[in-house]
Amino acid sequence: MDPIGTIYSPFKTLDNMPIQPKGASEIIGSVVVDQKYQEGLADLDGFSHIYLIYHFHRAQRIELKVIPFMDKVYRGIFSTRSPLRPNHIGLSIVELVKIEERELTVKGVDILDETPLLDIKPYIDAFDLVEQSSSGWVTAGSGAVAAKRSDSRFVS
Repeated sequence: MDPIGTIYSPFKTLDNMPIQPKGASEIIGSVVVDQKYQEGLADLDGFSHIYLIYHFHRAQRIELKVIPFMDKVYRGIFSTRSPLRPNHIGLSIVELVKIEERELTVKGVDILDETPLLDIKPYIDAFDLVEQSSSGWVTAGSGAVAAKRSDSRFVS
């Protein structure tokens, strides 16, 4: 899989970053799509939010059990949002502010600067909204998630 562009954010290091878009609600970033994919951005400007699918390029190891940021016990990697997954793939829903040629301005960026972008998908309420859901072991509310910042647990 080859990147289709790059995500830029104010986060130059992993220290003290928001752990989810909820904690980065006012953070502005940009996404620059490679020239050869620019045509694929047609019609995206009508969507308020998009999914960014990206490579956790600074993740150096794989762990099948981790202690997530919002917990104190080990959990299976696939029940967490940890970057230490087998394929180091990340996913964030961000607000699409504007598109100028091949650069997207986005809001709610919880992503490390210069992260390789793998794909963009539109958020579609009729497809994606799940009104009745269960969050498994996660008991923290959105306020606690918004306030939580990263530490060194997922750094090599």
